Amino acid sequence: MSRMKEKPDRKKTHDARSYHRTQMQKELIIEKLKEKGYRITTQRLSLIDIILANECSSCKEIYYKAMEMDDRIGTATVYRMVNTLEEIGAISRKNMYKVAYSESCSMEDACIVVLDDNTIHNLSAKNWNNVIKAGLIAYGYVNKQNVTSVTFNQCECKNRSC
Repeated sequence: MSRMKEKPDRKKTHDARSYHRTQMQKELIIEKLKEKGYRITTQRLSLIDIILANECSSCKEIYYKAMEMDDRIGTATVYRMVNTLEEIGAISRKNMYKVAYSESCSMEDACIVVLDDNTIHNLSAKNWNNVIKAGLIAYGYVNKQNVTSVTFNQCECKNRSC
């Protein structure tokens, strides 16, 4: 019986610590935003809460979670906020983007590709998977395997044109 009581108490303590840490992070982010002259709007606060509470792998995922809270939040707002948070050092997108779509996924607009002449291609999940797989086959990286996920890391080279 005593073991059963210990687990919920530990969970409550862990949840309280997690909440306290998240609240401290939120306060530090708000302070940094104010120092840089940003207004602290309800939309910005909502986005901060979403980012701190979830392990979102993309701006699109943050956007979908934000839409559940406030359908007036647009994608541009999410992208600007993520860029701002990265600029002030609150987040790092080094491992933020993870793409995981199977060949049978029917999601449209899963990937947006922008070329250097500003041509934009919206790829469905199936097309995205096919493009990645064709490239991997062409370079001899895969034979009969299927792609399960692709993770992008932020460029850390000194070349600023990346």
